[in-house]
Amino acid sequence: MGVIGAVGGVVAGLVASSEIHTFGRLPLTVAIAATLTLLTSSFGLWIGYKSHRYTRWRLDEEGLAVHRGKLWQRETRVPATRVQHLDLRRGPLQRRRDLATLIVHTAGTAHSSVSIPNLDLGDAEILRDRLGRQIDRDDD
Repeated sequence: MGVIGAVGGVVAGLVASSEIHTFGRLPLTVAIAATLTLLTSSFGLWIGYKSHRYTRWRLDEEGLAVHRGKLWQRETRVPATRVQHLDLRRGPLQRRRDLATLIVHTAGTAHSSVSIPNLDLGDAEILRDRLGRQIDRDDD
């Protein structure tokens, strides 16, 4: 979602640089560029908040279910028998806030993985361990 803000900033910068040769319009151009940057950044934050708010997951005997969205809903079901391996990924911002992304790799093509972003680190580790134990039980 920060990409939206970055794109808005680049667009605002291009608008400002194209108008810089006419000094009389400079304050107006700077105001427009700042407003565009603020609006696109706010929109990106709002989209990220809504995306995080409407992501749910459930682990049961059959496997993992991930439900996303409010208006356009998508539910992904991963049977425990299809799970190949599990990863925890933590970027610098996630490390700073003790968050993690759980990635569940499944049998299939190269794009057959399900991720649950921005879980609490403790919850992500517990979920990974429980799903891992469930996989081991199914292998026996």
